[in-house]
Amino acid sequence: MIKRVDHICIAVKSLDEALGVFNSVFGFKASHTETLPDQGVKAALVPIGDGEIELIEPIDPEGGVAKFIERRGEGVHHICLEVDNIDEELKSLAARGVELIDKQPRKGLAGMIGFVHPRSTKGVLIELAQKV
Repeated sequence: MIKRVDHICIAVKSLDEALGVFNSVFGFKASHTETLPDQGVKAALVPIGDGEIELIEPIDPEGGVAKFIERRGEGVHHICLEVDNIDEELKSLAARGVELIDKQPRKGLAGMIGFVHPRSTKGVLIELAQKV
């Protein structure tokens, strides 16, 4: 079951520069930063109310986020929805013919995650996350 919007993710060229902008404009500060080599990014979570903004900077010039920025520029990368049970959600979506990027959950910044391919969601990359 989908519980809520967990975060909106923004792809940026420079995490430090983006954090400076969000701090100077809105007073937002990162609560957590982490490098995720398997995803090719350096990421920061910025809490806002009961949700977050995630900022991601590519560390792999050949990775998906680097290619995303090259094609589309900096901006909204994905929307993350919190779920009760990531395994059940991915199986349920697959059974309904939804195209998945991740057929099995994997560790991510937001907990155990899985991505739904944008071809199944009108061009929007959707991440599902179960908090651990």
